[in-house]
Amino acid sequence: MCTEQLVEISKALLTPLIAVVTTYIAYQQWKLNRQKLFLDLYDRRLKVYEEVRQILGIVARDARASYDDLLKFRKAVSEADFLFESEISKYIEEIYQHGVKLCYWTEEYRDSTQAKPDGYDHQKVCDGMHAELNWLTQQFEPAKQKFRKYLNISY
Repeated sequence: MCTEQLVEISKALLTPLIAVVTTYIAYQQWKLNRQKLFLDLYDRRLKVYEEVRQILGIVARDARASYDDLLKFRKAVSEADFLFESEISKYIEEIYQHGVKLCYWTEEYRDSTQAKPDGYDHQKVCDGMHAELNWLTQQFEPAKQKFRKYLNISY
């Protein structure tokens, strides 16, 4: 084989080699972009989970939540509809509704130093507060289980 033939063969192989290398680089960039998207999604989902744990922590710590706490919570998790399947949005709404009920019962509550309005049923108020407080404080583990499939990064 002469030198001219080797040059011609090298030229002929150069174009496919460049195409293969370019395809490989494009594939690696696609994989990297996909991983970045996954990490961004993970960060946003984790933020929602942390907000759920925060409102549950407020209730567990104070045995109550204010309407302001609940409105801040609702605003902080408003993105959940777009980040999760509907089960998480429904669960967040359930937490919010139990929090609102706890606020209602807390405002209704009268201790022995306060005047009681007509028709006040102390046992009913205490039972309502207890039921909502009990439900909310038992949500740490269920919340972890519900969010697990969205936040599991093990491969």
